[in-house]
Amino acid sequence: MAGSNRLTREKAEEIAILGLQFLVGDPEQLGRFLALTGIGPLEIRSAAAEPGFLAGVLEFFMADESLLLSFAASRNLRPMMIAAARHVLAGEAGF
Repeated sequence: MAGSNRLTREKAEEIAILGLQFLVGDPEQLGRFLALTGIGPLEIRSAAAEPGFLAGVLEFFMADESLLLSFAASRNLRPMMIAAARHVLAGEAGF
């Protein structure tokens, strides 16, 4: 789809998975994420398949501007792309 600016669900999921990989590389942030979600380290893989989990990963970044900017820079993403991906994954309508 040349010229399409619409973020697909597949691309949004890819961004969220990159975010999860980024967290795995930072034990302190991963620990914070796990504590906030109540997920144990051994449950991440199964939790990732649950509806809403990937949106939650992106929400975690959006709640911490410095972490958001660090992740965005590490993956050469605009921070607004992360917000758009969360929007797609959360299934928000009416905007």
